[in-house]
Amino acid sequence: MSVSDALSGLAPAKINLLLHVGPVQADGYHPLVSLAVFADVGDRVTVRRAEALSLTVEGPFAAGLDGQGDNLILKALRALGAAAGIGDPPVAVTLDKRLPIAAGLGGGSADAGAALRLTARLLDLDMAEAELERLALAAGADGPMCLRARPAWASGIGEALEDEPRLPALHGVLLNPGLPSPTGAVYRAYDAAPAGDADRPQSPADWNVASVIDWLSAQRNDLEAPALAVTPGIEEALAAMRAAPGCRLTRMSGSGATVFGLFDDRVAAIEAAFALDRLGWWARPVVLGAPDIEPRAVI
Repeated sequence: MSVSDALSGLAPAKINLLLHVGPVQADGYHPLVSLAVFADVGDRVTVRRAEALSLTVEGPFAAGLDGQGDNLILKALRALGAAAGIGDPPVAVTLDKRLPIAAGLGGGSADAGAALRLTARLLDLDMAEAELERLALAAGADGPMCLRARPAWASGIGEALEDEPRLPALHGVLLNPGLPSPTGAVYRAYDAAPAGDADRPQSPADWNVASVIDWLSAQRNDLEAPALAVTPGIEEALAAMRAAPGCRLTRMSGSGATVFGLFDDRVAAIEAAFALDRLGWWARPVVLGAPDIEPRAVI
């Protein structure tokens, strides 16, 4: 197999540093404002030239996708093939599922975005970035953001994106307590007592790390309370992160159940991740920003 027959890339975890959500609209969607970043950990997607489109899932969290049928990767790639006029792209996709399932990390959308980028490159499809982002909507409203995988503001229902290049890289820890937090159930709990608004906060006066963490402390995740109502075990993870030495900020990401903590430096984050390691939990030190998602040839 030549180096041009297979490509691999990172599908990074998405973290909502803040998530301000308004009441549900008549069309069933929620207006929101979010500032999202991406971690240097995630799933790994590999695409190889093949006779027909296929998907194989492996890795520590592969079992969580059993029986789900038409994965978001396949939906996105079928949309790509239709747009390119080639039918189903002739690639075999392998998903190394390293992120927890239903974890508030945008894993499915990130996987689809990585598969789109890799397949377009592998098959030499002449696709502009804007077209790939449009196709990424097949994976959901956060598909285009996950395809970009760089710090950005999201508004509308998550489809209106504005890059935020001023945000510095942040050292953090991701912690998942081994509990799923289904997005639909969390939004239904939110709708029962909506208590947020899709407001965009004024930017921090200074974009250094300390100032940004202080500014984020004044923001919120409006889905945290309803997620705790649906999955009370998230509170244990939040409490453990708040108690971690050197933790400057603790918040849940997205619709949960993953929580994150921000720290002053890499050493503090690594020490906290070790301290948070316990049976059934998933803890990782991370750098939050714009990780390397460049496709790599697989020999």
